[in-house]
Amino acid sequence: MLRHMSDAAAELGPEDKKIITLARSVRARNGVPEGAAVRDEMGRTYVAGTVGLESLRLSALQTAVAMAVASGAKGLEAAAVVSGAEAPAEGDVAAVRELGGAGTPVLLAGPDGVLRSTTPA
Repeated sequence: MLRHMSDAAAELGPEDKKIITLARSVRARNGVPEGAAVRDEMGRTYVAGTVGLESLRLSALQTAVAMAVASGAKGLEAAAVVSGAEAPAEGDVAAVRELGGAGTPVLLAGPDGVLRSTTPA
């Protein structure tokens, strides 16, 4: 269930604001279509941009989840993606669900950093 946010910033805690800021920063710094960040069960964050190699294509959120797994994360508390998209891709939500479990929030913010929606994985 996709939940649209009207005064989303007021509902976000500081740790969720942080992962949106990190996702926005990596998107801008690397000049990629999407930036993402995830927070694992220990509070560690993993930040990634879109991977667009000829031989390998991963969304920013898939890359961030893969980085968390490769670093030994056993679960996720939250995920954020900054994109021009209207909704997170199903593959992104599925990756968050697989590591974080059903209900893990996937925050979608626009390029301006304003939260557009929260989707439970």
